[in-house]
Amino acid sequence: MATEENKDVVRRFVSECVNVHREDLLDRFAAPDVTLHPGTPDSAEATQGIDELRQAFRRFRILFPDLHVTHDLLVGEGPYVVARWTATGTHANEVAGLEPTGQQLRWGGTDIYRIEDGRIAEWWRNDDFAGLLRRLSRRVL
Repeated sequence: MATEENKDVVRRFVSECVNVHREDLLDRFAAPDVTLHPGTPDSAEATQGIDELRQAFRRFRILFPDLHVTHDLLVGEGPYVVARWTATGTHANEVAGLEPTGQQLRWGGTDIYRIEDGRIAEWWRNDDFAGLLRRLSRRVL
């Protein structure tokens, strides 16, 4: 696929699946054996499979039911697309022992996707979730 087509896969994944909470559409955007790479060195090992991705979506949607992601920048080269993004969401459920605050939060990150045959084959995530948890812990203390 051309670079612009790969970038469009990522754009559509966020707009048609993530931002409208359509977990049922994950199969359109991710390969059945998609590999998910955690973004921090102390995170768990990479996981594989659309079911793992589906579970991750569910967990995050429970925490932030109104999650919305905006792409600030998309850069592509060959099969790779790099997305710098900003997310917003209301902290609605417990995370890392922190009770829900009801606060509208904003955080960012950078993802790298490898697109194969029009779907996400690999996804590397690096976001400021640790910073988000620090901000939440200050609000509840």
